Amino acid sequence: MTSQRVGFVGLGLMGAPMASNIAGAGWNVTAWNRSDTVFERLSGVRRAADVAELRNEDAIIFMLPDLPFIEEAAADLLQSWRNEPPEPGTAVVIMSSVSPTAVQLFGEAVHQASSGNAAVVDAPVSGGTSGAQSGSLAIMVGATEGQFETLEPLLKTMGTTVKRMGPLGSGSLAKACNQLIVGTTTAALAEAAELAERSGMDVRALYEVLSGGLAGSRVLDNVGPRLAAKEYAPTGPAKFMHKDLGFVVASAEAVGSAVPMAAAAIDLYAEIKRQGLGDKDLAVVRQAIANLSSAAASTSNSN
Repeated sequence: MTSQRVGFVGLGLMGAPMASNIAGAGWNVTAWNRSDTVFERLSGVRRAADVAELRNEDAIIFMLPDLPFIEEAAADLLQSWRNEPPEPGTAVVIMSSVSPTAVQLFGEAVHQASSGNAAVVDAPVSGGTSGAQSGSLAIMVGATEGQFETLEPLLKTMGTTVKRMGPLGSGSLAKACNQLIVGTTTAALAEAAELAERSGMDVRALYEVLSGGLAGSRVLDNVGPRLAAKEYAPTGPAKFMHKDLGFVVASAEAVGSAVPMAAAAIDLYAEIKRQGLGDKDLAVVRQAIANLSSAAASTSNSN
């Protein structure tokens, strides 16, 4: 990737700082986003009129909520490649959290549309908006060894931990495992907070002592302050955790692996959506548990 030309699709809470970091590292970035206003605060990123305009970039990164959004956004791009194939070695890099199986099918569609000249790589990220802003994301890559070697310099403009996990789909499976741990740990911390507060204990004091013992974790360090403060302004909507846990359950069913923690967690995050809290931060799982607690207490008192 000698020309360092990159296309970027999706400049949301994560995508905008990621594209900015690529440009800041000296790469030529051309981006498309449904809303134009984001470009007013992004220096060094050129705006594309549509996704098909990115057809000649060395790599095209997609950072949209899920694969159906990516397939819709890429439709005109793939059609342009059917008419005139891109240069050999073109990479389509999926950095969203998507289904490990579905991204492999999308890879086949891209391969066919481009006459074999373009290939899909999945490279989902972990680290939240703070990691996106600081360029310290963990990036899990599903690619051939050659593809990874070519893309690694680009990926390292956005992350400090960049690891090839295996062939296409492996990055998405690794992200699903990541979300299993993050989602269940956040839920456990939320349950502990509600139990402690309803028992008269200070939640911040509880988290402080927990952080010094075996229960300490990056999840506690990152999400704990928001759980304690009941601060639910979105850094990453809770509804996306429900989606990602669905990928865990589907992947487990495919290989016959029991995932009782994921099964319990997906029900809890579905409850968040039922309560109308899905667009709030992941930490809103505490509010959902509080609402369940209040409902249970009300039922008990009425009896």
